[in-house]
Amino acid sequence: MGVPGRFSRERAENERFDRALGAAPNRTGDEFAEELATVGALRELGATGAPDPATRARIRAEIEGRLGEPLPRRRRRLGPADLVAAGIALILGLAGLTLLLSRDALPGDALYQVKRAGEATALGLTFDSAGRAEKHLEFAAGRVDELGHLTDASPAAYRTALTDFGDDVRAGARGMADLATQDGDRTRLAELASWAKEESRLLAFAQTQAPAAARDDVTSARGLLDRVRQRTTALGFRLGCYRITTGSTDELGLLPASGACTRAPEAPGSAPAPPPSAPPSPDETAPPATSSTPDGRPELALTSSPTPTGSSVASSPAAPVVPPPITAPTSPRLPTSTRPRPPVVSVPPLLPGLPRIVIG
Repeated sequence: MGVPGRFSRERAENERFDRALGAAPNRTGDEFAEELATVGALRELGATGAPDPATRARIRAEIEGRLGEPLPRRRRRLGPADLVAAGIALILGLAGLTLLLSRDALPGDALYQVKRAGEATALGLTFDSAGRAEKHLEFAAGRVDELGHLTDASPAAYRTALTDFGDDVRAGARGMADLATQDGDRTRLAELASWAKEESRLLAFAQTQAPAAARDDVTSARGLLDRVRQRTTALGFRLGCYRITTGSTDELGLLPASGACTRAPEAPGSAPAPPPSAPPSPDETAPPATSSTPDGRPELALTSSPTPTGSSVASSPAAPVVPPPITAPTSPRLPTSTRPRPPVVSVPPLLPGLPRIVIG
C-alpha cells in the first residue's frame, strides 16, 4: 500500500531540511536560508552561554563534596502527648521488671514490700468472693514457704511474715465460712480444715529453725490455725440444723450457734426427716408379746417387770410407764341361727309343649 501524498511530501521536505543542516554554512540562495540562519544563531548563543573551564571545575568539586557528606535529617519535634506516653511506658516497664525481681523476695529484703503490693493489686482485681478467699489462703501459704527459706533472718523478719500470714488466714477463713454457710457446702469446710492442718505441720517444722525470740510468734500462728479447724468443725456440724450461726462474727467470721440442733421445717408434701437421737437400747427394740382375743384378733399384752428393790432403784433409772393398749371397737356380729327354706312349688304347663313352672 502506498503512502498518501500529503505525508510523502512532508517527509520529503524534512529530509531535504536535514540535508540542508548538514551542508556547508556558507551556502546561500537555498530554499531554507531563513531556517538555516535561525539554527546558526541558536548554535552561537549556546556556545556563548557555556561555562568556562574554571567554572566547570568549581561546580564539579562542589558536587563531589556534597555527595560525600550525609544528608541532613529532619528532626521531629516531640509534643506533650508523646512525652506523657513515653513516661507511662517507662513507668510500666520499670514496675513490671521490679515485680519480676520481687517474686523471690523474703521478709526483710528491700523488694518484699513490692511483692506484697503486687499481691494487694491482684486481690483488688479479683471480684469473685470465692476467688478472693482462695487468694488470701494462697498468700498465707506463701508466707509459710518464705519462713522455710529464712536461715539467718532476724526476729523482726519472722514477725513481719507471721503478721502478714495471720491477716491472710483471717480474711480467707471469713470468706470460706460465709460461702459454706450460705450454700451449705461441707466440702468447702473440709478443704479449709485440711489446709489448716497442713500449714500447721509446716509451721511446726519452721519453728525448729526460727530464733528463740520468734518461736512464740510461730506458736501463736499455729494456735490460729487450730482455731480455724475448730471453727470449721463446729460449722460443719451445724449445717444440717435450722439455726447454723448466731448472727454475730469475730475475726474468723460467723460464730456457730449453740444448743440443740433443730432440723429445718420440711416442705409441704415431703416426708419429715427424723430428728437426730441416740441409738435405742436393746430393751426398747424387743418386739412386744401378743395374745389373741376371743374373736381371734391379736391383742397387745402388757409385760410385767420385776419390782425393783431399794438398791436397784438407787442404781438404775426408773423404767418408763407404758399405758395399756386400747382395743379398737368392732361391729356386732349377726346370729348364726338357720332359717327353714320354703317348699318348692311346681305348676304344670298351661299349654302343651311348654316347660313346667317351678317356684322356690
